[in-house]
Amino acid sequence: MSRGRICEALIEKSFTLNHISFLSFQGIHPSIKGVVWEFLLGCYNPNSTSEERGALRAKRRERYASWKEECKKMAPIVGSGKFVMSPIINDDGKPREYNGMELADSDADSDKKVTQWKQSFHQIGLDVARTDRSLVYYENEANQARLWDVLAIYTWVDDDIGYVQGMNDICSPMVILLEEEADAFWCFEHAMRRVRENFRSNATSMGVQSQLSILSQVMRVVDPKLHQHLEGLDGGEYLFAIRMLMVLFRREFSFVDALYLWVVMWVMEYNPNMFVHYASNGSNEVVVTTKLSKKMLQQYERKNMKNGRTDQKSLLVVFLVAGVLETKNKKLLMRLRA
Repeated sequence: MSRGRICEALIEKSFTLNHISFLSFQGIHPSIKGVVWEFLLGCYNPNSTSEERGALRAKRRERYASWKEECKKMAPIVGSGKFVMSPIINDDGKPREYNGMELADSDADSDKKVTQWKQSFHQIGLDVARTDRSLVYYENEANQARLWDVLAIYTWVDDDIGYVQGMNDICSPMVILLEEEADAFWCFEHAMRRVRENFRSNATSMGVQSQLSILSQVMRVVDPKLHQHLEGLDGGEYLFAIRMLMVLFRREFSFVDALYLWVVMWVMEYNPNMFVHYASNGSNEVVVTTKLSKKMLQQYERKNMKNGRTDQKSLLVVFLVAGVLETKNKKLLMRLRA
């Protein structure tokens, strides 16, 4: 099976499990990477035709345009080709002027949701300015503004979570790979369905804590020596792994290597019923089928069976983090002892 035939299937026919298997071994050509991601993340039904996908794509673009227009009325900076890195609104909800741009004071500003949304602008801008700075793509301010727009609009739509640092690292590849801003938004939105709960936090807990707990259990089984040493250093809660889990290794690996790892993860977790599940109940929960049969998972499952645990909701990324730690355990132990 050639990449050309896969392109043909993506454009004219359907995306099958055979194509998924091929991609897991051969990788994805840059020219079709963004399109393939849309399938892997459940944006489209794998059995859909080109015409059906075109109709759904047009509907989504129209919906995104409606949201963007709504946001522009509340904050003219949206869609202006610029972005902000300093607060545009005071704590009392009154707007500030930014670089001579008039930020209209509307009746909507009295809405708590609107105020909180605008207060996130400068943090999004600061993170955008730091995102993938080594890439030529972001030397153009218009492309940075494009990333800022997607994140700002997503923050407005998903006000339950809002914007949290790290979302920029997940969104950036979508903005680069997908030419249409609306398509990048929907690809990012579907990617966030897998990890959004990690970004939920309050004064007493972080959403990622459940995965940290699972990681601790895994390491206790697969590398008890390293786990015991970390516990002795009060590192048994694995807080150092938060970044790996939240942004899926974006800051641990190069841009290219991180994207390759994402594809491997998404292929291994791919469920062809994902799109139908999303469409039927609108849930943000992801339905994945993890194909893990390696020694690490077997050890962990056997241990859980002995302890009466049957929890199968562990995400693949937890085992990948555990694999990295196990592989590098000698170096880690040396540095920890030092």
